[in-house]
Amino acid sequence: MNKDNNTLDDKKYNKLIVILSVAIPVVVAILFGVKIDAELPVFLPPIYASVNALTAFVLVLAFIAIQNKKVKLHEKLMKFAIGLSVLFLVMYVAYHMTSDSTKYGGEGFIRVLYYFILITHILMSIVVIPFVLITYVRAITNNIEKHRKIAKITFPLWLYVAVSGVVVFIMISPYY
Repeated sequence: MNKDNNTLDDKKYNKLIVILSVAIPVVVAILFGVKIDAELPVFLPPIYASVNALTAFVLVLAFIAIQNKKVKLHEKLMKFAIGLSVLFLVMYVAYHMTSDSTKYGGEGFIRVLYYFILITHILMSIVVIPFVLITYVRAITNNIEKHRKIAKITFPLWLYVAVSGVVVFIMISPYY
C-alpha cells in the first residue's frame, strides 16, 4: 500500500476519532451527574486501580515487544491495553454513578501533591483519547511511519494516565 492510500485510509477514520474524542469525556461528565440507587456487589476502586496498573504493565510490555521487533506480540498487547482502558472506564463510571465521591483528607504539601496528580491525571485522560485512537488507526491502516511518530507521544501520555490513576487511588484509599 502506498503513502497516498494510507492517508486516505487514515482520513476515513477522522470523523469517528473526533466524535469519540469529544463524546467519551462528555458522556462520562454527564454520567457523573447521574446517581443510581444501587449497591454494586463488589468494591470497585481497588479493582479498577488494579486494571490501571495492569494497563501500565501491558503498555511497557508492548513497548519492549516492539523494541525487539515482535510486531504481532506488540499488536496483541496494544489491543489488550485498549480493552483494559475501556474496562477501567466502565467500572469507574459505574462506581461513580452508584457511590458518593470520597473526599481527600490529607493536609499540607501532600494535599497539593494529590490534587496536582489528580488534575493532571484527569486532563491527560481526556487528552490521550484522540492520541490512542489516531495511533491505533495508523497501525491498522499500516501507516507505520506516522504510527511510530505519534506513538512516541501517545505512549508516555497513556502510561502517565495509567500510573497516575494508581497513585491517586493509593493516596485516597485511606479515606474510603
